[in-house]
Amino acid sequence: MSWNDPNASSEAKKYDNPIPSRELILSTINEHGEVTHQQLAKAFNIDDPDQFDALGNRLKAMARDGQVNRDGRPYRYRTVTKQDIVSGTVSAHPKGFGFVVLSDMPDLFLHEKQMRWVFNGDTVAAVGTSTDNRGRTEGRIVDVVERRQNNFIGTLARDEDGYCVELGSPNNHQPITVTDDNVQALNAKEGAPVKVDIIDWPNQHEFGTGKITEVLSDDNDRELIIETTLLNYDIPSDFSEAALKQADDYQEPTEKDIKGRTDIRHLPLVTIDGEDARDFDDAVFAEKRSGGNYRVVVAIADVSYYVTPNSPLDQDAYERGTSVYFPHRVIPMLPEVLSNGLCSLNPNLDRLCMVADIKISRAGKVTGYEFYPSVMHSQARLTYNQVNDYLVNPNDKRLPKSLTGNKDVKKSVDTLHQLYELLLKKREERHAMEFETVETYIKFNEKGGIEAILPRTRGDSQKLIEECMLLANTCAANFALKHELPVLYRNHDKPDNEKSMRIHEYAKNFGLPFPEENPTQADYQRIIEATKDRPDAISIHSMLLRSMMQANYAPDNIGHFGLAYDEYSHFTSPIRRYPDLMLHRAIKAKVTNSQQPVMDFSLEGAGTQTSDTERRAEKASRYVESWLKCHYMTDHVGEEFEGVVTTVTSFGLFVTLTDLYIDGLVHISNVGDDFFVYDEQQQQLIGKDKGTLFGLGDSVKVKVAGVNMDLLQIDFDLKAKLQSSAMNQSKKGQPKKEQSKKTPAKRSSNRRGAAKKS
Repeated sequence: MSWNDPNASSEAKKYDNPIPSRELILSTINEHGEVTHQQLAKAFNIDDPDQFDALGNRLKAMARDGQVNRDGRPYRYRTVTKQDIVSGTVSAHPKGFGFVVLSDMPDLFLHEKQMRWVFNGDTVAAVGTSTDNRGRTEGRIVDVVERRQNNFIGTLARDEDGYCVELGSPNNHQPITVTDDNVQALNAKEGAPVKVDIIDWPNQHEFGTGKITEVLSDDNDRELIIETTLLNYDIPSDFSEAALKQADDYQEPTEKDIKGRTDIRHLPLVTIDGEDARDFDDAVFAEKRSGGNYRVVVAIADVSYYVTPNSPLDQDAYERGTSVYFPHRVIPMLPEVLSNGLCSLNPNLDRLCMVADIKISRAGKVTGYEFYPSVMHSQARLTYNQVNDYLVNPNDKRLPKSLTGNKDVKKSVDTLHQLYELLLKKREERHAMEFETVETYIKFNEKGGIEAILPRTRGDSQKLIEECMLLANTCAANFALKHELPVLYRNHDKPDNEKSMRIHEYAKNFGLPFPEENPTQADYQRIIEATKDRPDAISIHSMLLRSMMQANYAPDNIGHFGLAYDEYSHFTSPIRRYPDLMLHRAIKAKVTNSQQPVMDFSLEGAGTQTSDTERRAEKASRYVESWLKCHYMTDHVGEEFEGVVTTVTSFGLFVTLTDLYIDGLVHISNVGDDFFVYDEQQQQLIGKDKGTLFGLGDSVKVKVAGVNMDLLQIDFDLKAKLQSSAMNQSKKGQPKKEQSKKTPAKRSSNRRGAAKKS
């Protein structure tokens, strides 16, 4: 050796042909700032090929362990400093790997070895180490800053080493060991669902240890999955004692509560909601005015009167951010005594509310509005189905007397419908988007199993209420901007250029122009209108929808691209959304000449919190719905169903079953006896040998091949292609298929790709 290595003796003991130690390599890199493998070998006078390769392997290991960073080609190595350490949240994948999710830079990829430390949702300090062959920056966890949860729900299992609790997705990589004494003390049986508290956290060498605190009943799987999901997604389900006491102390409105409010109890306000709704936070009324103009009154429960700033109720509501809706259960943002009681605009009761009183011209333009705190008295609790039936046949004897027997209510509902038709034209003029998609709901039987999965229909009653809510939201945003109120806006940015380019290429299927960048609402609406009557419309519109950006909450207004509004906020649901509550407080303070509330959080912090809790709620809801559908399909393995291709990838076709609205994957190895290439621009799989073609909207018959409950994926085998969609007809002489970019599809026999679309 020609280098001065303080660890030379230990290196010589370990290796027959030693190389510089990690410590010497680090100090040498520090001296040079940045070096390549070749430069480092030259600095150490290494010319032996075996030593050169050994040095390269050590550098790779040091990069993997987070001691050095490597960038570029050829790799340039530099030492990791404190400035390289970032903080983020762990997102675990069911297959064992994960990511450190970062707000201001690309996420770090975590190998299974790194995931041994952590659970989904933990906050960690990490460093980027190297870039893998897929272009992802690999990460190494330096420290676990904060654990998201310390108790879990899992299944008791046993192997030769003893008992452990196996967790479900997304923590199925992290079993928790428990003692024999603990299991015996609770008389827990293998396979039983249990709740376990962590005693010692896992590290890279040992799994975590815990203590079972409760053996759960597995009589009702759908209730158990809710409890598991609430824990896994860190969703609070219990209110603090102080919050419950505050809510319970409120009484029905008295003259003192009503004092100073505008009394609109004489107006025939009604609520119109779904059949199963329990909280009614909005009531509506409309009347014709002179010259063919309209007046619309949108009354929203005055939640701000009860949930006072920085109070225990407010702190719990802020932490939750939103109510969470599962197919058969709601985790409310507010205690039920408020959400289903004092803040619910139940019929024939006095209720405190905030009113958006809006004037509209006969051309459908808002000519004025005012906001004021009020007291109202709903004259009817109507359902969407009842109002839809009324609009079809006002003389239907099955309709409730609260509608047909009250001429003022009838007149208001008639006027609302006239106004809706006017506002619908305005919606079309501004090119607000109306995608053809299917929203479903799950109907359960008496035993808690799925009886049916049904589409939600949207009649005129749903749409007229939606238009009323949009009116109130836009007027509230305008008022807040005009008076510079401390509120959150509901922002929806335009698609980025990468997504625009994808749609630009895709639109060529229909012979329609679409800009490569900076698309307008009219550009989207042109495709929507041109394809809405096609049998594959849902597939096409789903792809358009996936090209959109996510909406979020922020203190600065940028408008809402999808709805085609220059200014937009959320005002109409303060029972279930915290940003609405904030907006109510700010508007009320302004119109009553009161001081704006001083909150314990910043506006920027509230924007992040409410956007994050909304995403959390959406992910949890989707997870439970996916679990329920997968659980349902375990009873249908081997059965055949008809479906439609809704997504095309290089590894196969995602198919949505026509009658069940359940998604599954036909893996590329089960598509057909051909070698398929993936045409990304046309969204097709094309058989290279036989010319077989599969694309969006194709009607197929599939067999349920298997269900993986850990990965929540359903695998289909393709039995037959029933009908090609219009744009997937195999025709000779189609140059666009020759010219478009194609990549070989993956025909791997490895584990199939997840059947959940991201």
